[in-house]
Amino acid sequence: MRLLVTASLAALAIAPATTAAQAGAATLAAHRAVYDLSLKDASERSGISNMVGRMVYEFNGSACEGYTVSFRFVTEIATADDSRVTDQQTTTFEDIRDRSFRFVTRSYVNQQLDREIRGAAEAKGEGLAVTLEEPDKVALDIPEALFPTEHMIEMIDHAKNGERFYESRIYDGSDEGDKAMITTTVLGEKQTPESGDAEAKKAGAFADEAFWPVSMSYFEEQAQGDGLPVYSIAFKLYENGVTRDLTMDYGDFVLEGQLAQLDMYDPAPCKE
Repeated sequence: MRLLVTASLAALAIAPATTAAQAGAATLAAHRAVYDLSLKDASERSGISNMVGRMVYEFNGSACEGYTVSFRFVTEIATADDSRVTDQQTTTFEDIRDRSFRFVTRSYVNQQLDREIRGAAEAKGEGLAVTLEEPDKVALDIPEALFPTEHMIEMIDHAKNGERFYESRIYDGSDEGDKAMITTTVLGEKQTPESGDAEAKKAGAFADEAFWPVSMSYFEEQAQGDGLPVYSIAFKLYENGVTRDLTMDYGDFVLEGQLAQLDMYDPAPCKE
């Protein structure tokens, strides 16, 4: 779950990234979260008259065995002329010990495969070595960046330390899989749910737990000046990595994602 304009874009060193991930990995909970999606706003330029959908995010694993994510994002998009169903399915594996990452994303339109991207990346020297298998075989080196689980651990670490704004770089294999994105993150003060927060009840055992309000924006690596973000997301973040109350801003349209179901899994034990 591909999240403000920044004056400067700072690169991350590999040592702090690895240390933060290893130190905070135990805080992440294995879980499956289902979100109901609805259209909050759409510009005339988008041509979208309505959009509904569902997003399912499943997170498993451990720091010693590696982390897996299964992500599915299905939407039905209505325009003045017709409607179509899009279905994005992503599976990833991330090992924070050796800083390696594998991914495959398949995108369908009206149940027909439209695109597949498959590849891997690993820490190498002061950057990442990326190998793409689909749609074309490509090998390239890109600047140092965090992988998604490392990025989540970093966010929780900053929130615990009371830091309210920071910048980072993330590589998650999205788009063409050939570049990282710059992210800026704003972390609010920790809050407890209000008595009328109906969505909080969907969080089950965490219904009364405190959370941080988070806003994240993603920028192109080569963006010049105070350009607009490619994508922005806001959400409520629990200390164990579970999120709810999503707002996803794609520029021409904005989606809301409300937590519909949350299943918690037993933590994966580390093998000796």
